[in-house]
Amino acid sequence: MTFSIGIVGAGQFSGQFAKLFRAHPGVGDIHVTDLLPERAEQLVAAERLTGTFPSFDAMLESDAVDAVAVFTQRWTHGPLVLQALRAGKHVYSAVPMAITEDEIAAIIDAVRDTGLTYMMGETSQYNPATVHARNQIADGAFGRLFYAEGDYVHDMDLGFYDAYRYSGGDNWKATASYPPLLYPTHSVGGVLGAWRTHAVSVSAIGVPDERGDGVFDKEVSQFGNDLSNATALFEVAGGGSFRTNEFRRVGYPSHIRESRFRFFGTDASMEQLATVSFWQDKKGVRDISELLQPKPTLPADDPSLQHIAPALRDAFTSGSAPVHDRARLPREFDHMPNGHEGSHHFLVDDFVTAVATRTLPSVNAWVAARYTLPGIVAHESALRGGARLDIPDFGDAPNSL
Repeated sequence: MTFSIGIVGAGQFSGQFAKLFRAHPGVGDIHVTDLLPERAEQLVAAERLTGTFPSFDAMLESDAVDAVAVFTQRWTHGPLVLQALRAGKHVYSAVPMAITEDEIAAIIDAVRDTGLTYMMGETSQYNPATVHARNQIADGAFGRLFYAEGDYVHDMDLGFYDAYRYSGGDNWKATASYPPLLYPTHSVGGVLGAWRTHAVSVSAIGVPDERGDGVFDKEVSQFGNDLSNATALFEVAGGGSFRTNEFRRVGYPSHIRESRFRFFGTDASMEQLATVSFWQDKKGVRDISELLQPKPTLPADDPSLQHIAPALRDAFTSGSAPVHDRARLPREFDHMPNGHEGSHHFLVDDFVTAVATRTLPSVNAWVAARYTLPGIVAHESALRGGARLDIPDFGDAPNSL
């Protein structure tokens, strides 16, 4: 039995997921809505989807849509997700989950009340480094894990200016100033997706921007934000810590690898850089770069990517890495474009499987809260000069809804 999906937001990212939803044997009709109707119509035509809705409200009112996939601006996710859940729709949401603790709490309450599926599509959940670390932790190979690092280092010059112009229209500079720590799930999720713990406190430092081009200017910013780089140090439950970097002005080839991770235990450690990765223990060092390296499935000059800035295209073309276990995926995905270091196929299948089987997905509401809320509190810490702040926790996911 299949279910229908309504895609909310026909921007640069949603088209890649539309392909995968259409190919998945568990999905039937696919509809699209966008504030710019012509974009919705273009996506339907390009991917041979079912049709469009004139508005989000109209989509939610329709019995023709069982679930929605939200690919809108980052700060809009919380209210849209909550509205969809309360309207009786399952929800797949791009990151972040929300931008306030109250929004996160409301989503968790709605999932608990309705029993519907909610999943946040955090790509780092299936980043090859996170997958490998998760496997090694499960096997006890690190000994006692006590420290980790996760970076999301993506320079504005490498595609983000173009992306914000595309999504923000004439007001793009106001939205391009989005606070880095309010987009924390790639760095935080890549650590916690392997290390089964959660953050309990944080101290963070932000770096005010100096480019002077109107982006990250408090007077221009929709968010009153002038921080373009930030670092946060988190304490975790059970003892230990991890550090994350969210950098938007950085001399680093983010088009090659924008997220990278390191894990340190009493028996072994693992470190990842832009092009190399190593497993290390007390006996020596082993190069694991090939194990974590996805093989592209789509050329960067493919016509389907012509509307995406060249510096962003690597995120849409990666295949799977040897560490990925593809046995559970539908065969329809075998030769399809993937993205974000091989994560897209797994995220789509996680959501479809969760809806079909009425089980909790990998990044369910409780997990998503643990990936998102630490950054929200960290941003507040940075605004308060690095003050150490407690991070609320909504607990573990229930065994069933």
